[in-house]
Amino acid sequence: MHDFLFPEIEPHASGHFAPDDVHTVYWEECGNPDGVPLLFLHGGPGGPSMPAHRRYFDPGFYRFITFHQRGCGKSVPPAETRGNSTQALIADIERLRNARGIARWLVVGGSWGTALGIAYGEAHPQACFGFGLMGVTLGRPTDRDWWWRGTRKLFPEPFDEMLQILPEASRDEPMKAMHRLLIDPDPAVHLPAARALCLFSAATVSLEPNPEALARYEDPEITLPLARLFLHYCVNDHFFVAGQLLRDLGRVAHLPCAIVAARHDVTTPPEAAWTLHKAWPGSTYTVVRDGAHGLSDPQVARAFLDCIEQLKEIAR
Repeated sequence: MHDFLFPEIEPHASGHFAPDDVHTVYWEECGNPDGVPLLFLHGGPGGPSMPAHRRYFDPGFYRFITFHQRGCGKSVPPAETRGNSTQALIADIERLRNARGIARWLVVGGSWGTALGIAYGEAHPQACFGFGLMGVTLGRPTDRDWWWRGTRKLFPEPFDEMLQILPEASRDEPMKAMHRLLIDPDPAVHLPAARALCLFSAATVSLEPNPEALARYEDPEITLPLARLFLHYCVNDHFFVAGQLLRDLGRVAHLPCAIVAARHDVTTPPEAAWTLHKAWPGSTYTVVRDGAHGLSDPQVARAFLDCIEQLKEIAR
């Protein structure tokens, strides 16, 4: 882990809430109980926030709150797709805000968390006073299709390796074919598919190989929620109407927003961040010249830290 981040910290409060008869959602709070409230939305869908994420937030300044989105991390049941949608996650965020007694907070998201954060803000603009967005995706069909059709042009070898898990006759439609494997009830079918998809993702997210990520993806408790929920959201268009986030941006465009993109991010290419910046008056836009999608790249990690530090000016 990078030595320029804040020291490791443990939550001073945590717990679970049950929004319905299926899911139980984990949340945690770190930092200054009297500090500026900040919500961190992790990526995926299906990739929970990690203890390392806490180190990006000044514990003396921020009251840092996060939760593991339905079906991943410490939220149970794992990899559960029933009742799992963007709208359900937005409702969970509001439950958490009200339960913690927060009037308004900064909303920070990475990757999928950027789309969720924008969608939440558009649904509840009165609950937000600013945004920090890193590795932007806008939840458009073009964003989804790029991952399945564009990344293979840059990473043909690992993509073809992933395809080997699919029946040969279905390799022309890898998203649909992978989804079928991942929802198969037989672990002998869905676990190898989850591993294959996650290993391909790991090959694309950083400029240099990331042994830590590769090791994590040997654990089915990590790979199955990430892969199954990622595909669940893909095949359902992330539960957005096409163009929804840009269409409704006027609901939050009066609020400050710091946007960060990495030039070599092939998971969420900078086009989405640039499009968002142009549509969001007063937003700031920073490009990391030597970085990709993952926080394992030092330049990306530094830019994310700087983005969160920049948000202090909004909160003062």
